Amino acid sequence: MGKNWLVVVCSAAAALAHGDGLAEHKVNLVLNWVPTADHSPYFYAKEQGWYSKAGIDLTIEFGKGSALSAQKVGAGVSEFGVSDLATALVGKSKGANLEAVMIVYANSPQGFYWLKSTGIGGPHDFPGKKIGNPPGDAARVMWPAFAKKAGIDPGSVTWVNVSPQAKIASLKSHVIDVTTDFYNEHDLKVREFGFDLGFLAWRSIGLNPYGNALIVNDYYLAQHREVVRVFVQVTQRAFAACVKDVEPCLRALMSDVSGLDLATQRNQWQRIKELMRDPTTETVALGAFDSRRLKGDYELVKAYLGIERPFDIEKTATNEFLDRSIKMPRE
Repeated sequence: MGKNWLVVVCSAAAALAHGDGLAEHKVNLVLNWVPTADHSPYFYAKEQGWYSKAGIDLTIEFGKGSALSAQKVGAGVSEFGVSDLATALVGKSKGANLEAVMIVYANSPQGFYWLKSTGIGGPHDFPGKKIGNPPGDAARVMWPAFAKKAGIDPGSVTWVNVSPQAKIASLKSHVIDVTTDFYNEHDLKVREFGFDLGFLAWRSIGLNPYGNALIVNDYYLAQHREVVRVFVQVTQRAFAACVKDVEPCLRALMSDVSGLDLATQRNQWQRIKELMRDPTTETVALGAFDSRRLKGDYELVKAYLGIERPFDIEKTATNEFLDRSIKMPRE
């Protein structure tokens, strides 16, 4: 992140300006949701001027779900986006022109939560219970895959519609017995329920599809490959910097986004680092995909979410633009 990186950035900016006759490339990044700790590296790199030094004039757009961000990128409304990979693959099969260029969540953030005091000790006790989450939620759609891994009948539970904001209250009042949520929010439930909280991550039983990814519009990629390369590598550097010291990253986030609690965001970032880390991101590059896992994810999406028009997964997610010298540090 020192002088050598600045030389690379300035050289890249000069090359981009020379190649396109522009001082800066205007780029929009649409997030998957309202910004929280997992988005802080983008805000940090923008605040530090890393994107602008690389010839990129970045606008960060708040999101309203992975499906919408994938749709916007696939339609060319936004050059870049953050989207759950499975959701992006579904969009790709429906005609969205997009490609994944960096994985953020190398591990699935999905998990089940319950109260131990209700007698539930794990998934083997789920049959006959009520599981609450929003209708159409990815965890509900993928439930048959989880049930198969856990060795229980997929039809043995009752699903109850519960909004994201009502999950904790519904669990506390016993309106539901079990709920699902992203691991980012784990500490909020620990704070609410303490030692009574039961939890099982999907990845702990071998169901570990990729989570959030950085995606780009295919047509934009074809016309601006070097812009994409620089954008990805600046983003990599930002994530690496935040892994090393998240405090300035969270300050950058909170200077642009109101209503966030610093302690909550610190806790979230600790969980996010766990989601970012796997053997591939530790040995190949931070943000790198594993081809075997990609093929497995494609088959999982095909079986449970549906692929309308088949496509080559190896041409839909690439490590081409990553800086291989930037790796996720081992614990």
